[in-house]
Amino acid sequence: MSAFSRVPRAVARTSPRHRLLVLTAAWLLTRGVMLWLLAHNTLRLLGRGAVAREVWKLYHHWYLVLSQGAFPAHDTLWQYPPGAAMVLLSPALLPGLTYFQAFVALTVVADAVIALALARAGTRPGRSLRGAAYWVAGLPLLQHIPLARYDLQVTAFAVLSLLALRRSSRACGALAALGALVKVWPVLVLLGTPRGRTTRSAWTWAALTAAAAGLLLALLFRNPLSFVRQQGGRGVQIESFGGTVLAFATRAGWPGTVRYQYGALEFTGPYVSTVAHLALLLSVAAFGLLLWWRVRARRWTPATPYDAALTAVLLFTVTSRVISPQYMVWLLGLAAVCLTSRHTTQRPVAALIALASLVSAIAYPSLYPQVAGCTWAGCALMLTRNGLLAAAAVVSFVRLRRSTKLVVSDRQPTVDRHRLPHGTPSPS
Repeated sequence: MSAFSRVPRAVARTSPRHRLLVLTAAWLLTRGVMLWLLAHNTLRLLGRGAVAREVWKLYHHWYLVLSQGAFPAHDTLWQYPPGAAMVLLSPALLPGLTYFQAFVALTVVADAVIALALARAGTRPGRSLRGAAYWVAGLPLLQHIPLARYDLQVTAFAVLSLLALRRSSRACGALAALGALVKVWPVLVLLGTPRGRTTRSAWTWAALTAAAAGLLLALLFRNPLSFVRQQGGRGVQIESFGGTVLAFATRAGWPGTVRYQYGALEFTGPYVSTVAHLALLLSVAAFGLLLWWRVRARRWTPATPYDAALTAVLLFTVTSRVISPQYMVWLLGLAAVCLTSRHTTQRPVAALIALASLVSAIAYPSLYPQVAGCTWAGCALMLTRNGLLAAAAVVSFVRLRRSTKLVVSDRQPTVDRHRLPHGTPSPS
């Protein structure tokens, strides 16, 4: 049993109000530590300021460009959908602060919104506070990284979308679409919506919202599709599965090198393009596997939409050419949503994701030179982290498949009407 599953049980006999107070105190304490780490991230142990530089240098540069009504079309680092502009411009809502301070403040607000939504969901009948406890305790495993990236805002869209499904499929679809306009992957949360009217409503509202918001952004900014060209040029990042294979290959004499390009450290050299294309083929295969599951699924539980969302994002994460540390924020958020339901099949997966997050924080920023240098220590770290993610993806899909598979006990017993006594009404 993981520590995360024991946290809510330890307070199971207390009142809901007391449990919420405990979670609030834990959130304030852990986020205070994360903010302290961010403020003191120039320490040698934390990578000499590399984490914070993403916001005050790169994001702020994009902010200045976007403020002129155009996307940074010729910047190879700009690889995000048009909706990202709204997140990067949002610090203007807090004019009394510097860009860095305002961005971090709004990121903390997004974190608080996620925690509050999970807590509210956990207090409903038949639900659990495990999800809120997992989020509160799990996010600090990544140290201060989540506060200096905009993945928390994207994760908020995905979490709110899933939690809204029970009450409004329209809101679910709209929130998923807004998240997808910011960073694509939130569209995957709609994969597990129940068949019939719910699915039609969620996908219809997602399409309408995406079309309306996309058109508005295209009218407000020039070059809205410039990100496609930059995204297509990306190679194999050193932290991806393909990168782990190439890192071990360097230990065996492969002549490739690591170079900074497209905003990340990537491998260059012979066979890199082959590995990149193989990753794309694996992503296509993952999509096919998810479609196969959707067609063959026969049973839906209250947790199936949550479990399917986590499975989908896990599969696309492990087959991606890039697995940055902040990607773990997505997985932690979706795992937390799963844990709000007592019907979830993803508890072991949540534990594996938490362990992978801890290893990611060890690798970056503290030991990132080891990873970039393809030392044995760096290779071992990436093998451990990616091995945990691979195990999580396999376990997640298998458990999702089993939970939605029609078993003999689920079928209605058949009755031979010709053998019923005369006058006995047949079952409807």
